Amino acid sequence: MPLKRYGVLRAAVVDRRVETTGTPHYQIHLRAAGTDFRAAVNVRSQQSPPDLLYLGVDDFRHPILDRVRAFPDGFTEIESRPGTAAVDYIRGNLFDRTMMRPVPAAAPGPDNDLGDFLDHHVRRALGDLDARAYVFGEAWGPEPKADKVFGFRPGNGIHDVHMNQGNNGRFAGDDGVFQDGALLLHFPAADDWVAIFLAFQSQVWHTDDITGHRVPGIPSPGPAPAPSPEEPDHLVRIVAALVNPPGPAPEPENVTLLNTTPREIDLAGWSLSDRAGARHPLTGRLAAGAVLQVGVAPAQLGNGGGTLTLLDARGLKVDGVAWTGDQGRREGWTVVF
Repeated sequence: MPLKRYGVLRAAVVDRRVETTGTPHYQIHLRAAGTDFRAAVNVRSQQSPPDLLYLGVDDFRHPILDRVRAFPDGFTEIESRPGTAAVDYIRGNLFDRTMMRPVPAAAPGPDNDLGDFLDHHVRRALGDLDARAYVFGEAWGPEPKADKVFGFRPGNGIHDVHMNQGNNGRFAGDDGVFQDGALLLHFPAADDWVAIFLAFQSQVWHTDDITGHRVPGIPSPGPAPAPSPEEPDHLVRIVAALVNPPGPAPEPENVTLLNTTPREIDLAGWSLSDRAGARHPLTGRLAAGAVLQVGVAPAQLGNGGGTLTLLDARGLKVDGVAWTGDQGRREGWTVVF
């Protein structure tokens, strides 16, 4: 079944510890409104390949931040559905999956393993009294015992700070949509956001929209997150969107698509889906290397920030983009992705 207590912990960073033996985690001691918590961040998989996929994004910008900013210190449970602050690596268009890289849990030397990469960002928050960590995952506690790592009482914490869908074997029971883990760090002085995303190489990147289970016929990507020949990723790209056309509503919003392949693509059955799930069906054929400008109604682009996803005839994600309110409020300007 999906995660039981999915949500986000907003807290100050108090301490951290890098584990390198057994089933290692990057452990973060956090404090929120006088209560202590531990975030247990996986840095090695129990399944092969063992190295996790990692992506750290400096100056992270995404419409989800408008909701994240409103959370108080402490743990807040989030409903796993579109339109909330719930994280979904596939449907949320938070990043390009091909930017992730496999990183070993520990390796000799500085700045060359997952523990080092996480520590680089967390130590910055540790030295800033105003900084806050936003840890997305599943909560546990309070426990009637001391925390096993940092010793505070009662034990409280959050784990599963990684992608939580597309699993195989015994971990498939954790699958769900809009319940992925992530670590966001906010530094208010410069309004700077850092986002850290983690996934297991054994997970797949096309999952059922209801269960989060693997879509049949889609293999695990293997040692790198590059799409396999069975996957439609980036065959067609969303390269631009007129989010806020000039004039009164309803405005003729449109999107520009680019066929990146050397062959013509039949768009019959394809669609564009907005953040609320409304879809605009596509038709016709798109020549190799050609661009096509299409309207999006009844889908809506959203001047205050939003997401748009391109789906093929099987309902699999081909491409996805996101824009912020600052971009969407510029009347008449086309947002380029």
